[in-house]
Amino acid sequence: MNEENSSTPKVSPHWTAASQGPQPVRHDLYHEPALHRFLGGSPGSVFLRLVFVSLIVGAFLMWLDISPADIFRGINDLINRIWGLGFEAVRVIGDYILAGAAIVVPVWLVLRLMNMRNVR
Repeated sequence: MNEENSSTPKVSPHWTAASQGPQPVRHDLYHEPALHRFLGGSPGSVFLRLVFVSLIVGAFLMWLDISPADIFRGINDLINRIWGLGFEAVRVIGDYILAGAAIVVPVWLVLRLMNMRNVR
């Protein structure tokens, strides 16, 4: 009888699956140029992705009959309305932030706690 086989665990450690070993740490991320890290890739590939996504979103907006001038006019009107409200705008924006935080912060906290549980 071989005692060496009887003492080895038959279950893989909690950090690995049965078919794979521990994941290596990617050190190549630390050697990327700062511009590539900031953009999320090379400038050329990011530019091409932005052009493609802009084409899709632009086609959708044109299908909805929304032009770029309408978007900029809406942003201008929003800024003018906030400017016209004066200090009342600060209170309204604060109310918006508090209302959103009542939902966002608990969801964020639950997700963080679930993520911490999965790491262990």
